[in-house]
Amino acid sequence: MAHYLLTGPNMTRESTEQLPLEVLQTVQELGRRIRTARVRRRMTTDDLADACGIGRRTLYRIENGEPGVALGTYLAVLWKLGLLDSAKKVADPDADEHGKILEAASRPQRVRPRAPDNDF
Repeated sequence: MAHYLLTGPNMTRESTEQLPLEVLQTVQELGRRIRTARVRRRMTTDDLADACGIGRRTLYRIENGEPGVALGTYLAVLWKLGLLDSAKKVADPDADEHGKILEAASRPQRVRPRAPDNDF
């Protein structure tokens, strides 16, 4: 399985096509949700961009689901919209049921008592 590091403002359309479809769809859905939250708060793109310290073009890219925007920028926008707590739940190890099953499967079946320490 190939892994691709996609960063920076020079991300090309070809590099985004290397991302799995599910990833692209999730980023687009997140962008739509951010736009809905902004509109519900009656904030203009200029207002939200200024409050987050980003350009209006960057906010446009977020709301349109472009995957090349930095994660920190997404989190700043969510923070300003009052939605950062929902992002804190992403990849929570306590909610990772699959990971817990794998961890439990690798535990030893039996635990042996420790040898007594006879060092006087």
